[in-house]
Amino acid sequence: MQKILAKTEDMRAAINEEMKAVLQYDSVTTPDLFFGMNHYHMGWVDEQMQPVQVHAGKQIRPLLLLLTNQAAGGDWQQAVPAAAAIELLHNFSLIHDDIEDTSPTRRGRKTLWTIWGIEQAINAGDAMFAQAHLAMSRLLERGVPADITVQALRRFDETCLNLTHGQFNDMDFETRDNVTVDEYIEMITGKTAVLISLCTELGALIAGCNAPTVRHYAQFGLELGLAFQVKDDILGIWGDEAVIGKSASSDITTKKKTLPVLYGLSQSAELRRLYRQENTDGAFIAEAIRLLDESGAREYAIEKATTYSQSAQGHLEAAQPNGAAYTTLNELADFLLQRDF
Repeated sequence: MQKILAKTEDMRAAINEEMKAVLQYDSVTTPDLFFGMNHYHMGWVDEQMQPVQVHAGKQIRPLLLLLTNQAAGGDWQQAVPAAAAIELLHNFSLIHDDIEDTSPTRRGRKTLWTIWGIEQAINAGDAMFAQAHLAMSRLLERGVPADITVQALRRFDETCLNLTHGQFNDMDFETRDNVTVDEYIEMITGKTAVLISLCTELGALIAGCNAPTVRHYAQFGLELGLAFQVKDDILGIWGDEAVIGKSASSDITTKKKTLPVLYGLSQSAELRRLYRQENTDGAFIAEAIRLLDESGAREYAIEKATTYSQSAQGHLEAAQPNGAAYTTLNELADFLLQRDF
C-alpha cells in the first residue's frame, strides 16, 4: 500500500485541499463549533479546535475515482471535486454509524457524539452530507460540462439512497434470526459496494467515456466492493489478530451475521442450536469456528470472493483502461482483494 500511496501523493493532496475548501477550514482561524465538529472528525483539529494532524484513513474511495478517471483518458484534476464529495459522503456515514453503533472511538480518538452529544453529532453529520453535495457542484468550476455534472449529481443522490437502505437492512438484520445469504448480499451491495461502484462510474463519466464503458467501470467497482466486503467477513473470523489489530473472533462473539456465518447457519442445525444460547465465552467461540469449518463456510466465502474478484477484473479489462494510472488502479484493486488486514 505504501507504494500506491507514494504514487498518488499529488492526488491525495488535491483531495484534502478540496475537502478543506468545502468544509471551510483553514489552519489560522479557529473554527466555531458548528464547522469545528466536522474538522475534528476529519482529524484537522483537536477538541479545543486547535490544529492537529491525525491519520484519517487511506482515502481509497476517492483514489479509485481519480485513478479510474485518468485510466479512462481524463484529466484527474477535473474530477477532484467528485473525489472530495465521495470522501465527505463516506465520513458523513461514519459519523451517523458511530451514533447508531454507540461506538466510543474512531481512528483512535473519541467519536463526535461522545464529546458533543448525540443531537449535535447528528447535526454535524447532516452538515457534512450537505457539503458533500456542494462539493459535487464544484465540478462546473473545473470545466466539467453541465450535463455530465447533473448526471453525476443524480447518480450521487441515487447512491446515497442505496447506502441508507443498506444501513437500514444491516440494523434490521441484528434483530432477525432468519436472514438469508441472498438478503445479506443485497445488504452489502447497498452498504458497501454501491459507493465503490459510484467512484469508478463517476471517474469514467467525468472522463467523457461512452455509456457502455461507463457501465463496465461501474460494474468493476461493484464487484470489487463485494469482494472487499466478503474478504472482510473472512478476516473477521479467521484473520490473524496480530495483523488485523483486533480480535479475530469478534464477529463470532457478537454473533454478527456475516456471509460465512449465514452460510454455516444454513448448513448446520448444530450451529443454529449453538447460536441460540446467550453465552459467548471461549468455548462458544471455539465450537462455532469448528462448526463453521465443518460446514465449509470458509471455502464458500473464499469462492464467492474469488468469483467477485474475477468478475471485477473482467469488467476492468473490458473498459480498456490505459497508462500508468491503469497500473496503479490494478495495484490498488489487488491490495483490496489480497490484503490480510
